[in-house]
Amino acid sequence: MSFTQSERIPTTPTLPTGETVATYGTYLQAQKAVELLAAKEFPVRAVTIVGTDLRMVERVLRRLSYPSAALGGFLSGAWFGLFVGLILTLFSSGGGGGVMLPAVLFGGAFGLLFSVIGYSLTRGRRDFASSSQIVATSYSVLCPAEHANKARHLLAETGGVVSGWPEPPRPPVPGPVSTPESPTVPPAAAPTAPPTVPPPAPPTQPPAPPTT
Repeated sequence: MSFTQSERIPTTPTLPTGETVATYGTYLQAQKAVELLAAKEFPVRAVTIVGTDLRMVERVLRRLSYPSAALGGFLSGAWFGLFVGLILTLFSSGGGGGVMLPAVLFGGAFGLLFSVIGYSLTRGRRDFASSSQIVATSYSVLCPAEHANKARHLLAETGGVVSGWPEPPRPPVPGPVSTPESPTVPPAAAPTAPPTVPPPAPPTQPPAPPTT
């Protein structure tokens, strides 16, 4: 089965297709699983890693202050000045080695100035530096159905393999059915029999008089 570049990467946001062969808790585990498939000559162009339950994680790096903001701005500006100095050196005909140091110093000075101004504008609202990442709770490895059994067999040693057999349907639980037309009515109690009255006792005869 061959894939072209246009078929492999859709031009519009499209949900991935295929069968889930394994699920892992971290991206590194899913990456190692795909590397194992590639080492065993599996057609990895048919494989997709899908992260589910995405969360944005922001990790605080350090507390910001005027000295730290100035130092960070100077270093970033100095790197930019170094890049500009290298460009000027390459395209200079008379050996532009003397412009390297001024370019670094000017770049650092402008970076320091802009960083301090930016920090002063956000003073009291964000006094810390952080790094943000999009992290998924789980990562699934998908591939076409015709290659799913082979992928599960190759990934058996890594764990996390998901069975391809669907779960059997659960039988429905019986219960009372209620509709707007015919509401549920509890069953009527069975009629009780009337109490049994014993028959009246026969009248007693007076004793006979004694005979003489």
